[in-house]
Amino acid sequence: MVAYQVTGEDNPVDLVHAVGSVSHLELFWDIPEAAWLIERLSSFARLIRFDKRGTGLSDRIAEIPTLEQRMEDVHAVMDAVGSERAVLIGVSEGGPMCSLFAATYPERTSALVMIGTYAKRIQDADYPWAPTEAQREAFFELMRHEWGHAWTLVLSNREMFKDYLKEM
Repeated sequence: MVAYQVTGEDNPVDLVHAVGSVSHLELFWDIPEAAWLIERLSSFARLIRFDKRGTGLSDRIAEIPTLEQRMEDVHAVMDAVGSERAVLIGVSEGGPMCSLFAATYPERTSALVMIGTYAKRIQDADYPWAPTEAQREAFFELMRHEWGHAWTLVLSNREMFKDYLKEM
């Protein structure tokens, strides 16, 4: 099961907000900046948020889903809430998923907004702004050691996050 929440139910525009790899529908309400964003977007749109497979309140999974499977989760959530057509906002890792959805289901997509996302996740000569392999491995190492307890701290402690970003 993919967990989702809808706010701003009476607004005329549907907006699907697909965040990156770290998400938790309820925890975001406890982070002032995230709660502000949810409330602001819900003031003019029916905001449809969800936790991707294996994250947040969604069911745990045994294997990492493909991009196509995750894209179909967007489709399933839109169907579940009765959304015929939506603006998609893809943030970070949610961007490729939203791009694929928009290309696969243009009739269900009214606009595509990309924030801090990428076409691929590793630097090369044609894609110099992506992380190097060493930077990506450092990020993965941090996730391996801190996942499940310190990420809440990283999300709420701006100084710790700034120091981490400087190292990358």
